[in-house]
Amino acid sequence: MGMKIRLLVFPAIISCAFPLLARADDWPQWRGPDRTDISKETGLLKSWTSGGPNLLWTYSDAGIGYSGPSIVGDRLFTMGDRGNSEYVFALDTNTGKQIWSTPIGQVFHNGYGDGPRATPTVDGDVLYALGAQGKLICAEIATGKKRWQVDMYKDLQGQMMSGWGYSESPLVDGDRVVCTPGGSLGTLAALDKKTGKVIWRSTELTDTASYSSCIVAEAGGIRQYVVMTGEAVAGVAADDGRLLWHYVQPPGKYRVAVVATPIFHNNSVYVSADYNAGCDLIKLSPNGQRMKAEKVYANKNMENHHGGVILVGEYLFGCSGNTNQKTRWACQEFRTGRNAWEESRKLEGGSLTCADGLLYCYTQHEGTVVLLEPSPEGWKEHGRFTIPRQTTQRSPRGGIWTHPVVANGKLYLRDQELIFCYDVRDHQRSQ
Repeated sequence: MGMKIRLLVFPAIISCAFPLLARADDWPQWRGPDRTDISKETGLLKSWTSGGPNLLWTYSDAGIGYSGPSIVGDRLFTMGDRGNSEYVFALDTNTGKQIWSTPIGQVFHNGYGDGPRATPTVDGDVLYALGAQGKLICAEIATGKKRWQVDMYKDLQGQMMSGWGYSESPLVDGDRVVCTPGGSLGTLAALDKKTGKVIWRSTELTDTASYSSCIVAEAGGIRQYVVMTGEAVAGVAADDGRLLWHYVQPPGKYRVAVVATPIFHNNSVYVSADYNAGCDLIKLSPNGQRMKAEKVYANKNMENHHGGVILVGEYLFGCSGNTNQKTRWACQEFRTGRNAWEESRKLEGGSLTCADGLLYCYTQHEGTVVLLEPSPEGWKEHGRFTIPRQTTQRSPRGGIWTHPVVANGKLYLRDQELIFCYDVRDHQRSQ
């Protein structure tokens, strides 16, 4: 691809030699601190002028891939394919300059786009990054030096549901890092986060791995990991990986591509997938040593491809459909599954995030960003703009599929090797 791999700069290492000073508005992993895709920060712009917010910097060497950014303090961490390898790297969020870059493994090739899909997870002085070929590494955030590496295929004998590469973002919970290799040894694996050694496998759950990232939930007094697999939705106990519940409705429903992250609310789990799968709300309740998982509803009001779904209050917001179908943005009532509204004319499909009470919707072809009020009363737009340029290296079958992120007053947008950083802080309100 002709991209230059920048060398480590000694002064940059020295300046980052100590643990980063975390901020309240950090975004240390996929979908934020609690994996809800809702930022807790305030003081952001409530509307945009016609030109959009101020562009602070553009980084043009991120490499090919769909990996999203994690932000802690003044550091951004993400991944990309640069020539002969996938890399995880760190940028200075103030300048957009690279601090370090570390290879993960071989490049992943796919007709819809090469490169890594997952987002690094930052935990203290280290991060965990999973390449599309299944290489999971633990690296120091100060220098990028590897502490350990595990191969999801060779070491954990993993099995994917189809051929789009490992895409989940590792989950750190206490002293362990949880990942989803899939396969006969157990769909989920809990690893010692300091060594990478296996603590347990979910031996009762042996579904193939999907592209979805698991979440932590407390239901019926049991801490558990909720995961969408290649066949079903399940919960396993956090302490030992025993199967608590397994929801399949009907068999083969999630047969193509499962991507969206589950949502846990009021002892219920909401999931959605495209390719005629639709969405389900699953009610959890105690049932002896296990849990009962009962269907509340299942419909096609939300068929989320991979742009994500966000719960704001009691309503879900996301995009239904994919690039081969007519897409529509939808607002769905969590409790009933009924759509409060749908909109297919004002904006093409894409991904989204939420910060300071507003949605940031990022489209998959035009690169347009809309600031949207999460209201069940209809489409209420507060401004829009389009990224200044798009990549020329994206696969013709791909799109702008990296989700937007808002952290520490800045909006980050990616299109393959291009990362744009915008100032979305309301400086007048903060004075």
